[in-house]
Amino acid sequence: MAPYMNHFKFLQTISFLYVLVTVKNVTGSSLSHDEECSALFQFKQSIIHQDDVACSAHGSQVFHSWNNSFDCCSWEGVACSHDHDQYYGHHVMGLDLSERSLCGHINSNSTLFNLVHLQTLNLSMNDFGESEIPSEIGRLKQLRSLDLSYSGFSGQIPNGISQLIRLSSLDLSRNSLRLHSPSLKNLAQNLTGLEILHLSGVDISSSVPHFLANFSALRSIKLRDCSLGNEFPAAILELPKLQVVNLANNVELTGSFPDFCNNSLLTEVILGGTGFFGVVPESLGHLKHLTDLSLSQCSFSGGIPRSLSNLTQLTFLALDGNQFTGSVPSLVSLLKLDFLVLNGNKFEKGRFPSWLGKLTKLSELYLNDMNIYGEIPLFFANLTRLSEVEMNNNSLTGCIPSWLFNLTQLKGLDLQMNQLQGPIPNTFSILKNLEYLNLGRNNFNGRVELAMFLGLDKLKVLELSDNRITVVVTNNYTNTSLPTLDTLSLSLCNLKEFPAFLRFQNKLRTLILDHNNIDGLVPVWIWNNSRETLELIDLSFNSITGFDQHPHFLPWTNLQVFFIHKNQVSGQLPFPPQTTIIYSIAKNNVIGEIPASICELKSLQMLDLSFNNMSGTLPSCLGILSNSLIALYLSRNNFHGKMMNAFMSGSLLNDLDLSGNRFTGQLPRSLINCTNLEILSLEDNSFHDAFPSWLGSLAELQVLVLRSNKFYGPIQSSSQFPKLRIIDLSNNNFSGPLHQNYFQTWHAMSSNDLGVSSAMESEISSKTVFTNVKYTVTLIHKGVKTEYDRILTIDMSIDLSCNNFEGEIPRSLQDLRGLQALNLSNNHFTGRVLPSLGNLTNLEALDLSRNDLSGEIPQQLVQLGFLSIFNVSFNHLEGRIPQGKQFDTFDDFSYIGNPGLYRKPLSKEGQDSKVPRVPPTSNVSESLFPSERTDWIFVLCGVGSGLIVGVVIGNFLYERETKEAS
Repeated sequence: MAPYMNHFKFLQTISFLYVLVTVKNVTGSSLSHDEECSALFQFKQSIIHQDDVACSAHGSQVFHSWNNSFDCCSWEGVACSHDHDQYYGHHVMGLDLSERSLCGHINSNSTLFNLVHLQTLNLSMNDFGESEIPSEIGRLKQLRSLDLSYSGFSGQIPNGISQLIRLSSLDLSRNSLRLHSPSLKNLAQNLTGLEILHLSGVDISSSVPHFLANFSALRSIKLRDCSLGNEFPAAILELPKLQVVNLANNVELTGSFPDFCNNSLLTEVILGGTGFFGVVPESLGHLKHLTDLSLSQCSFSGGIPRSLSNLTQLTFLALDGNQFTGSVPSLVSLLKLDFLVLNGNKFEKGRFPSWLGKLTKLSELYLNDMNIYGEIPLFFANLTRLSEVEMNNNSLTGCIPSWLFNLTQLKGLDLQMNQLQGPIPNTFSILKNLEYLNLGRNNFNGRVELAMFLGLDKLKVLELSDNRITVVVTNNYTNTSLPTLDTLSLSLCNLKEFPAFLRFQNKLRTLILDHNNIDGLVPVWIWNNSRETLELIDLSFNSITGFDQHPHFLPWTNLQVFFIHKNQVSGQLPFPPQTTIIYSIAKNNVIGEIPASICELKSLQMLDLSFNNMSGTLPSCLGILSNSLIALYLSRNNFHGKMMNAFMSGSLLNDLDLSGNRFTGQLPRSLINCTNLEILSLEDNSFHDAFPSWLGSLAELQVLVLRSNKFYGPIQSSSQFPKLRIIDLSNNNFSGPLHQNYFQTWHAMSSNDLGVSSAMESEISSKTVFTNVKYTVTLIHKGVKTEYDRILTIDMSIDLSCNNFEGEIPRSLQDLRGLQALNLSNNHFTGRVLPSLGNLTNLEALDLSRNDLSGEIPQQLVQLGFLSIFNVSFNHLEGRIPQGKQFDTFDDFSYIGNPGLYRKPLSKEGQDSKVPRVPPTSNVSESLFPSERTDWIFVLCGVGSGLIVGVVIGNFLYERETKEAS
């Protein structure tokens, strides 16, 4: 026994010596308590002695207590260990300077990092001037909790944090930080004791590592706005202690729900703005502790689980922007619900669910785009706590109910885009807390006294646009009696003048007065108001003639959108500020040239000067502006000379319209840099060039209109045009044959599945502006130039009329099964009409007139069930005209000038019905290409144009479809 005891005592001695050495190593290189206090004092000095006066003032105030005692343990925000702590001794263990309004810089030589015994460090809610987190933070090996959130740090998160293996709480949220090297995987893999991981707003740009599902202590994970990608490990959601998950606004992050167990502790699940998908399982009802659930703007589908009614602790529920179907199950048991949003799913049509009236604690209710119809039910009167109500884009009918004005807590009310009717009650003046009111795009009628809204002191947003009302304004206002508006929208309100109260508004951001009857000059006081705040002003579709005391520059320093098109404005262009994104002064009487200074507008995305009387040559720098411009419209002016030729690589241009001017010369080859170009419209100019086959390499080009220029020569067969859907080369001098396989690469027209019709448009956006600009096109319909305000994605047309093409019609046309209109008239095509044109089952218009075609009209064309225009007049066709279906609707003028054609016998005598023999006059063919272009030329080359028919019929169907959908 003795040897054993001796051996045991020896091991005890060795162990005791090891502990002594370990403690010596830990404490020997660290500071004494007095030295720690000195380090803290030096840290204070480094903050308050920086150059920024404001920082110094804040720092002096916060650190005031740090001067009153030598012992730093009594200083504000400092925590120390107790004197009797045998291991640590008397040391600074915690530092909490959160929300102290500190600012300045923290450098790598800061004495803060000498406090190696720190277990908690909280510097959140300050502003350290985009300091980088020093790598020296890795010296604080004892840290359990590190909170640097909302503190202005920037740059790469240092690797040193990954060495703080004792961390249980890490919060670096809402800084301008990156986590690339180390990555999230490298940062977290050693922090196995983490309970809190908050990195929201950090640019992570990677996947969420699967090993986090092994962090059994994890209670809260917040990775919102982190640019996460790939699939989120579902097993993390099943961690036994997990309470909070926030992954919102990671659009590339996908995932799905697991089957949840009864013992889950989850209280918050925030997945809004991610790519989570699939069916929400019934097991979601097991999350009995859940208070906040947000699945907004995800890709969930199927029905909303009925078990949702089990989540009786819910106060916040957002299911908007998914693909949920069916109806919303009863949520009557969710009596604590304060916030409910169900917008924009695919619910079946129905009335308001009656259970809503039982949720009396609701303060915010969002039911936009819910497929709801009928009147607003009385049970809403029970919801007296409501402060925000949105029900826009439904099919609500009836009048605004009188009981609505008992909801005196209302701050926001949005009923736009419904079918509400009747007068707008003057009792809105009762709702004294109202800040936001939108009644636009309904069927309200009658007179509306604007005074009732201007008595609401808190009102910020007022939108009454697009009704059948007449807004009545008076001049009896003073600045002290008016609310300070942010947004005023009074489109289509029968205004005859600018509302006088606007002279007292100095903080407007949005002013919309389009489609009224305002005439005369824009008053000078408009220019003086809201100079620093106004971002959008829309005065379009009025009768404004100009600007009082005509300004050379628009005075609003932050203006982004300026609409004044379709007025009677004369004089020269008022120059917009540098912040401008959209500038439209089209369809006025503006004169003068485009100043070269326009190229200084580096934010400009849309410039529309079309349909004016402007002249001169284009600034050569205008092409450079295409690196910001998305849409450029200069059509129907008097510009001349050569087209600008400075399009740069990386051009963002989608839509370019220079039609109806006097441009000459060749097309600039720098257009090849406009790789995003979808629409190119250059008709009615004097361009003199060979066919620009090089445009075929523009992979996004969908509409090409070169009509009525001086283009010449053959068309090469090497051009690709993979997405081209509309092409108009009419009234030029193209010549020669078209290769038989020429159309084989036009893949966009090869499918007969036209898909869902929608208007072609460009997206223009900034931090404060988001809008879609619909593409337009000017065409010839029945000899008259007509501007169409939309081009549809189903429009597919080819117009090669009024040229000198010859040879046979290319066989590859038979592959363009999506084609709706084909016009080859007024050329010299020979051979037969292709029977395979009968395969183009979407064809609505076919014009082959005034060529040299021979043979019979193929019987296969009877298969064209949508054909509404057919013209083969003035050829050399012969034989019997096909009968049946659409061919029974075409009159003799479709066949005139073909003496060999005849119809099926109509009489009992069996005599044939001959087509009238009216040969073309000797000067018709000469009149197709006169030296001077006159309007009657367009009559000859435009009548029966398939391009027109396709767009006209397409727009008609689109409008009908839109009305039915609404």
